Amino acid sequence: MHKEFSPEPDAEKSFRVPDKGNIQRRKRCGEFLGRSAAFLAAALVVLLTVSIIYFIGSKGLATFTAHGVRVTEFLFSTQWWPDRPLEEGGPAVGSLTFILGSLLVSLLAVAVSAPLSVVVAVFMVEIAPVWGQRVLQPAIEILAGIPSVVYGYVGLSLLVPFIRNYLGGEGFSVLAGFIVLSIMILPTIISVSTDSLRALPPQWKEAALALGSTRWQTIRLVLVPAARSGLITAVVLGLARAFGEALAVQMVIGNTRTIPHSLLDPTITLTSAITMDMGYTIMGSLWNSALWSMGLILLLMSFLFIMVIRVVVRGGMVR
Repeated sequence: MHKEFSPEPDAEKSFRVPDKGNIQRRKRCGEFLGRSAAFLAAALVVLLTVSIIYFIGSKGLATFTAHGVRVTEFLFSTQWWPDRPLEEGGPAVGSLTFILGSLLVSLLAVAVSAPLSVVVAVFMVEIAPVWGQRVLQPAIEILAGIPSVVYGYVGLSLLVPFIRNYLGGEGFSVLAGFIVLSIMILPTIISVSTDSLRALPPQWKEAALALGSTRWQTIRLVLVPAARSGLITAVVLGLARAFGEALAVQMVIGNTRTIPHSLLDPTITLTSAITMDMGYTIMGSLWNSALWSMGLILLLMSFLFIMVIRVVVRGGMVR
């Protein structure tokens, strides 16, 4: 007779269906660990940001709270003698020269770089063939990856002698500073502008062409106005990048504490003054606190740039 097959006890154990309750508990435990890790990472970022703001703010405000310097004197005076003895009038920590130097160099760099960057972005997205995009994209990435000290050294070796020999002056000048900066911020503005143009719905371009617009009319009247918020964001990011640059500008700008009267005159920026003087000051002294106040100005300018970007992205300034 044919015997009925009965599985052995070990075989029954190997084919046992997993407990659904254990699976659900493991999933909940994994989700809890993932949420906890993500929350801790986010909390760490917030804590670091708040700590940096508090540290720079407390150090920067010490110039006015601990040393009694008036805010108007610090912001609008050009007298910078932080180590002047009392018998000669006492220390003076006016930062207007540094603020004007930073604004002048940064705005001139953006004025040169922004139009060129937008044109390059339009060319990459709407005009260049595929092989052209394959050539331009790596070139822009290489520009973005070059260290700032290399830009400064190239400017010191080539640009400064050229200005001195053919345009006059000492070569170390506002002109050299904003030319170096304009090249450095090109990748930032080009990348953000390119992303903004590529994010536009293709139907807008197709509709404009279907109505009889030429390629240039479509670019000028449809695509660029539609991407205006992204283009403005790119320019503001480039301005923030230029305003915070220190080493490359310091190597070519001359670092003289005077307000320039022409593009061939040397000057100094906030970042250059901080990097040059911080190592020679005593912690807690007026000189040291004034440098921290300059850092606080840079931090406030960064906040201003971020707020401008948020307003532009939300469409508050773009109709």
